[in-house]
Amino acid sequence: MTDPVDVKSLTSAPNFEGQMALVTGGGKGLGRACVLALVAAGAKVIAVARTKSDLQEVQSHNPDKIDYWTEDVLADDLYPRIEGLDQLDILVGCAGGNKPQPISDITVETIDWMLDLNIRAIFRTSQSAAKVMLKQGSGSIINMSSQMGHIGSPNRTLYCATKHAVEGLTKALGVELAPQGIRVNAVAPTFIDTPMTRPMFENAEFKATVENNIALGHVGKVEDVAAAVLFLASPAAAMITGESLKVDGGWTAW
Repeated sequence: MTDPVDVKSLTSAPNFEGQMALVTGGGKGLGRACVLALVAAGAKVIAVARTKSDLQEVQSHNPDKIDYWTEDVLADDLYPRIEGLDQLDILVGCAGGNKPQPISDITVETIDWMLDLNIRAIFRTSQSAAKVMLKQGSGSIINMSSQMGHIGSPNRTLYCATKHAVEGLTKALGVELAPQGIRVNAVAPTFIDTPMTRPMFENAEFKATVENNIALGHVGKVEDVAAAVLFLASPAAAMITGESLKVDGGWTAW
């Protein structure tokens, strides 16, 4: 007698009906795409960002399913609000930033800002979400990393350092929370066409360099990243934790 295979679960689209998600950096770019994708898959979503007008635009796509918090991930006020939630099934930590510079030009202020935004905020958001998820005995935490968390790059030493830290956090927290039924993973994109990267691509030489390093020959779309987030949050990824899903068009495969 052969073992049955649940093909229905393998072919079903992600369905997050009845689930609550929270997305930091949810007003623009990758975060905005993740909010809209999770809502389209049935989740209720809290979008977190600093700019109210951005959040209102996101909410306008589905006011019944999208709530928003005008909060700064660098401020303390956000974290008690997360810990006060009655339910939190999915956390997507998208807030982050970069300031490419030669190492000789990086100021202490820039170091502090990027470490706080790209590491401390990711850590604290994950910590607060975990407190809610531990009470439930379930949950999925997804950190936005980068291909720069797997390689090095000139003028991005500080950024690479922070994203390598996100990769380490993801592995360690994935192992720590696995016995409690909580999965922790990361998504590591290449250069994606967003409002943050678009000014960089105005430099034709830089754009050509980027595209030449991507095996598929073009930059990514926000939908590419949102699709990875949906997969990692879904039952299809039930056996995946402590992992980093690279959405890099083959950059790191050279």
